[in-house]
Amino acid sequence: MRARDLVVPYPTVDLDSPVADAARLMAERALPGLIVLDERGAPVSILPGTQVLRLAVPRYCQDDPALARVVDEAHADAFVRALGERTVRQAMPERPRELPVTDPDATLLEVAALMARTRSPLVAVLDGDRLLGAVTLSALLDRLT
Repeated sequence: MRARDLVVPYPTVDLDSPVADAARLMAERALPGLIVLDERGAPVSILPGTQVLRLAVPRYCQDDPALARVVDEAHADAFVRALGERTVRQAMPERPRELPVTDPDATLLEVAALMARTRSPLVAVLDGDRLLGAVTLSALLDRLT
């Protein structure tokens, strides 16, 4: 079995999309992340939902979970609203990792190794310069088990 056998059309966002829209799309479709495209329509990154949370949750709560316990729900909701007009570009990790992209001929083990190495819940599948979609972690695990 190859990546082409598990690839599905997958939502994308561009670098200048509002991160709040990206978060809404992930929530509405129960997606673990989104493929981020550059100005030419080429994948530049995978935006995992956890990266959006890093923007929404104050650093002091990330560093000290005990502080997160004392923040009431109204204030926690305000943190998410504070995403405001921030862009996907601003949500990207400071140090880019290896881009989880493969070709349609990649074996499932190659895809699994790429997901594990890049800690990505999905792998974009490109046929030349054309984005075919993605192989998701859940589809891969379903097939492997």
